[in-house]
Amino acid sequence: MKTKGEAFAGLSVAMVTPFSDGEVDYKIFREQIEFQIAAGTKCLVPVGTTGESPTLSHDEQDRVVAFVVEAVAGRVKVMPGTGSNSTAEALRLTKFAEKIGADAALQVAPYYNKPTQQGFYEHFKRLAEETGLPQCIYNIPGRTGKNIEPETIIRLAELENIALVKEATGSLDQASQIISSTNLTVLSGDDSLTLPLMAIGGRGVISVVGNIVPKDMIALVAAMDKGDLAEAQRWHRKLFPLCRDMLGLSTNPIPIKAAMKMLGRDPGELRLPMTPLEDAGTTRLKKSLAEYGLL
Repeated sequence: MKTKGEAFAGLSVAMVTPFSDGEVDYKIFREQIEFQIAAGTKCLVPVGTTGESPTLSHDEQDRVVAFVVEAVAGRVKVMPGTGSNSTAEALRLTKFAEKIGADAALQVAPYYNKPTQQGFYEHFKRLAEETGLPQCIYNIPGRTGKNIEPETIIRLAELENIALVKEATGSLDQASQIISSTNLTVLSGDDSLTLPLMAIGGRGVISVVGNIVPKDMIALVAAMDKGDLAEAQRWHRKLFPLCRDMLGLSTNPIPIKAAMKMLGRDPGELRLPMTPLEDAGTTRLKKSLAEYGLL
């Protein structure tokens, strides 16, 4: 059965935001975009968690989204993060993304203010009904402080523009309940859980490690799509240590930015309160990249 957001099945990459001297570096950004398009990535996801969106001003966020849409020029899909813990602000960001030609919007669960389940429902309902973009609900309670319960997502699935879920709860039970009860396109929000999530009906991943090895993540997803479990397991075993380190050595996007720099694709500095990877993490990351065959 085709899922609601099937056009976004496959590999989406949660892009880092390159910074130089405190400003967004659009030259490097364009190089990263071309790298992803050449690799065959299905969709680019700027200004999400990996893109350090909490440190971008609203004006910067608008400019980044407009730049990515312009640079892509329809060659792949673009699904910017337009979420906020203010419904009015999320609506403004989403309307802007729609106006300049984005293909969908990634909507993180409102964070810090911890809505009730009804509050979650009303928030996403307003975004779905007052904009025309397909909406991807981003459920990451480890960052937002509260889970969007599967019953709430199942209710939201009845709305036309609620099309996708970025599943980052770590719960295959929750994902199974959503997949078995809706026709939403469920994408993994954790690289290392891509294979198990696809095994229960997930349709791909919004990836961090895809910033450095997009072709390998595409190969894993393609193997699962074809039903070649042995090939998918081979890719999973190869990718797992790298996926683990990208989210385990420090807070995302600290490790992925360090890895990109080591591989000659320097995305520049981090913005406070993000700080560089510490020495012990750097040593371990170099070892992981060398064992993978990248260094």
